[in-house]
Amino acid sequence: MDAKLAAFVGVAALLTVTPGADMALVTRNALASGRRAALLTTLGINSGVLTWALASAVGLAALLRASAEAFTLLKLAGGAYLAVLGLQTLWQARGRRREAGAAPPAPPARRPPGAWAYRQGLVTNLLNPKIAVFYTAFLPQFIGPGDPVLARSLLLAGIHNVMGVAWLSAYAYLVTRAGDVLRRPRVRRLLDRVTGSVLVALGVRLAAAGR
Repeated sequence: MDAKLAAFVGVAALLTVTPGADMALVTRNALASGRRAALLTTLGINSGVLTWALASAVGLAALLRASAEAFTLLKLAGGAYLAVLGLQTLWQARGRRREAGAAPPAPPARRPPGAWAYRQGLVTNLLNPKIAVFYTAFLPQFIGPGDPVLARSLLLAGIHNVMGVAWLSAYAYLVTRAGDVLRRPRVRRLLDRVTGSVLVALGVRLAAAGR
């Protein structure tokens, strides 16, 4: 492993475990619908990230970086989407407060096949142009003068995505393993409020962010 690749692995690992919208969304779906939904959310998230990484590797993301109008429209759509998810979670917390007298914790809600969870993760990331800018600005720092740019970019993006899948899958497992405790009415209401507030705050931050 060359020095640049080793440095990338260290930085990418740190960025992967940093809390953000992805972990908030996985937490939300793990508690609402169980491990399968959380894992499908994880796959959707990383599919979106990989799409941006591939676009960056072939130079398409640079076009978005150069277009202020496209960037603004996409970030507003992404911010609104995160805010809506957060408001839905806060509304659920309010509803659970009315049901506080219910005895045992409710099991995960039954939902149709998990395409909805995959779509949530995918759309959340596809509507975040900051990922495109991140890859366009970040990956070149770890590509040497003599390296094949496309192959090296794809390698770095692949490493980052494998880390993301591994971390979010492990995180989803831990959340669902602690599900009985986390679904206790008082704990669940608190988590819903925190998760909902985080998603709304991240949505506002994305919509207000500069380039």
